[in-house]
Amino acid sequence: MSLAAIREGMADNLGSIAGIRVYEEVPDSPALPCAVIQLDTVTYDVAFQRGATEYTFIVNTVVTRATVQRAQRKLDQFIDEGARSVKTAIESDSSLGGAAFDVRVTEVRDISPVTIGGLDYLAVDFSVTVFAL
Repeated sequence: MSLAAIREGMADNLGSIAGIRVYEEVPDSPALPCAVIQLDTVTYDVAFQRGATEYTFIVNTVVTRATVQRAQRKLDQFIDEGARSVKTAIESDSSLGGAAFDVRVTEVRDISPVTIGGLDYLAVDFSVTVFAL
């Protein structure tokens, strides 16, 4: 399966979160809050006879930062279980629309400030593992 199809399937799943903009590639000037899907690593031949490839993506979720406390509460909504959970959304269709045979959000890491276009925001990274043929 292609990287584009995997990203599209992940973006479709993330689109179920109300009020979040999803980007399959790094945007020049994102509308916030947003989730940006970025390829991290590719491990070939994880099953016999080139039977599967393991892809690791980072879904960088960015929110506005009027105050650090408010931004942290916004990010908490994406980390916690519930209607705005990134984990729940990504795993809602484990085939990513037929592009994969499994997807798992494995960790949350690196809550940190980011600067985009000279403005400061707060972001968190979700590590996502995808197995595909």
